[in-house]
Amino acid sequence: MKKRSRLNVPFRGRILISLVSLVLGFILAYSYSMASADKEIEGNDSYSLEIQKYREQLIEQKEMNKELTEEINKKQQAIRVFEKSFVDSEESVEELVKEAEMLRLLMGDIPSEGKGISIALQDGEYNPSQENPNDYIVHESHVFKVINELKISGAEAITINGQRLHAQSYISCTGPVITVDGRAFPAPFTVEAVGDPKVLLASVNLGGGIVDQLTNDNIVVTVEEKSNIMMSALRGDQN
Repeated sequence: MKKRSRLNVPFRGRILISLVSLVLGFILAYSYSMASADKEIEGNDSYSLEIQKYREQLIEQKEMNKELTEEINKKQQAIRVFEKSFVDSEESVEELVKEAEMLRLLMGDIPSEGKGISIALQDGEYNPSQENPNDYIVHESHVFKVINELKISGAEAITINGQRLHAQSYISCTGPVITVDGRAFPAPFTVEAVGDPKVLLASVNLGGGIVDQLTNDNIVVTVEEKSNIMMSALRGDQN
């Protein structure tokens, strides 16, 4: 068997090979380090770009939110203005409805029912010392005074002996008989009014008021509070 010949490398050659290997190793290590650094820088740059992108989106979103908030505030203000105008118009409509209903009540177009008062007027007792009998009987002027006082005090509907009055009613007197819208009624005369009884009573019983005036004219006056008075509509029988 042949023995393999051993390559004898000179000592200086071995040193040279070692140096070359060391240099190559250093170069490879540096190249790897630079490649890793490049990758890290590239990653950092990508991360920074992503953050910048999100920051810009956030700023844009904030601007949009600000604009939306301003728009919402404008809409809310517009709604408040509309609601106020609606409430005002609704109140105006309610007032108009009330006025229309009051006019219809005064015209006798609709029935009326509620609390009120009753005022009875009777001729005074015969007094032989008085030569003129007209000095103690009820006249249309007395009835007019009562009706006007009740209207001023807020009565919404009035009747005389059950005859409903309206805006164009006429009253005349012939002796002891009073005619209301063509219908004749003898004494006594009962005037009923639907309205606030406290206000009506205070008005007619006022010192020096209608009751005192009629009493001074020798008329017997009786005032009563009524818990409920019903009055039918005239249904077109107005004259």
